[in-house]
Amino acid sequence: MSGPELDRIRHGLDLLFIGYNPSLYSAQVMNHYAGKNNRFYRILYEAGITERQFSPFEDMDLLEQGIGFTNIVDRPTKTAAEITPGEYKAGRVQLLNKLQTYQPKLACFVGKGVYLAYSGKKKAAWGLQPNSVAGGVLEFAAPSSSGLVRMKISEIVDIYKEIPLIMK
Repeated sequence: MSGPELDRIRHGLDLLFIGYNPSLYSAQVMNHYAGKNNRFYRILYEAGITERQFSPFEDMDLLEQGIGFTNIVDRPTKTAAEITPGEYKAGRVQLLNKLQTYQPKLACFVGKGVYLAYSGKKKAAWGLQPNSVAGGVLEFAAPSSSGLVRMKISEIVDIYKEIPLIMK
């Protein structure tokens, strides 16, 4: 299973995390960022976004706290490199519709490539983006939490630390 049934989204969210697509394991267990080498929940805790380190199996608990999850592409893959340009194009339309429908306060793109595929831009800096594509939703580009990312975790956490400051 994958796709919309994996979404953790509702009206009134403070923060919506947007990934590339579900990993094979995340789709199997039906929880976001569930891969054993994914550092997502550690990053959230160390950046001060959550009061403790949650597990992937508590993503519904985070939804109750105003933190949601979705992806630009629904199809699970082993790596994001398997996503086709056509899937990104279709996903962009679906994601824009979700953002306009649910209007989270802040949309955090977990991976600069996710933001670029969504926005259609050729480049973007980390952090808060100057112009919202969805209109009325703040957009934030953050590094992927995948263990494959070569950035030091401390550098990744420093970027995510901007999120609580924006949310105040």
